[in-house]
Amino acid sequence: MSASPSTRTPFVAEDPARRTVSLDLAGRTALVTGAASGIGRACALRLAAAGARVRAVDRDADGLGALADGSVDGAGAIEPYPLDLTDLDAAESAAAGCDVLVNNAGLQLVRPIEEFPPEVFHTVLTVMLEAPFRLLRGALPHMYGQGWGRVVNISSVHGLRASPYKSAYVAAKHGLEGLSKTAALEGAPYGVTSNCVNPGYVRTPLVEKQLADQAAAHGIPEEQVLRDVLLRDSAVRRLIEPEEVAEAVLYLCAPQASFITGTSMVVDGGWTAH
Repeated sequence: MSASPSTRTPFVAEDPARRTVSLDLAGRTALVTGAASGIGRACALRLAAAGARVRAVDRDADGLGALADGSVDGAGAIEPYPLDLTDLDAAESAAAGCDVLVNNAGLQLVRPIEEFPPEVFHTVLTVMLEAPFRLLRGALPHMYGQGWGRVVNISSVHGLRASPYKSAYVAAKHGLEGLSKTAALEGAPYGVTSNCVNPGYVRTPLVEKQLADQAAAHGIPEEQVLRDVLLRDSAVRRLIEPEEVAEAVLYLCAPQASFITGTSMVVDGGWTAH
């Protein structure tokens, strides 16, 4: 007989730092966008810990400086690379010579479609879809030439599902999914894989801002937004830590993942199981 819900021992999440992938990326160069905070910061630190030289791209120069100061001693170097990804030519140039490309940078605005500012929609699509395309253009010639490369696109459950009030973000993530699959098909003959990682709600500044935006949109307190809106459909009722997403990214760079391409690794606590 199974225990009733009231008598079961509550689940306590493990420390994400204890669940790590072992991989040596010494001699490899990785480029991570949106690296100054959140998922990008965790990915940059994790790739550097694996030995990669990380080209950390973000428009937040101060945040990049703090990232470089916080890198692990004895690990690969972190090179701050201040860049606004709306400068598409500069983005393409920045990716030249990288072995691992992590397209992570994103922004969010929560508004009904009829109230969504067209200029913001344009900016979101530029940063989150057109810039990854240009970064791929810059990175692939080197990857093809050496017969090895890893492209990891930080998508979202919103690359697979839609939510109201997020037209630009959902459109960009759905587009990123298609771009990633196309890159996988084109890159396969050259030893280049391309995949998406699709987290649910991650403990990042972007999500913290969403709490405020959603509270305003729904007319409810932020605490209720977290419980009843963001985590309503998640079987695991907590935010994902950025370090957990970084482990998924690192795994996709491992030799054991060489046959994984053109797919989406969903890390959503059961959100899309409904």
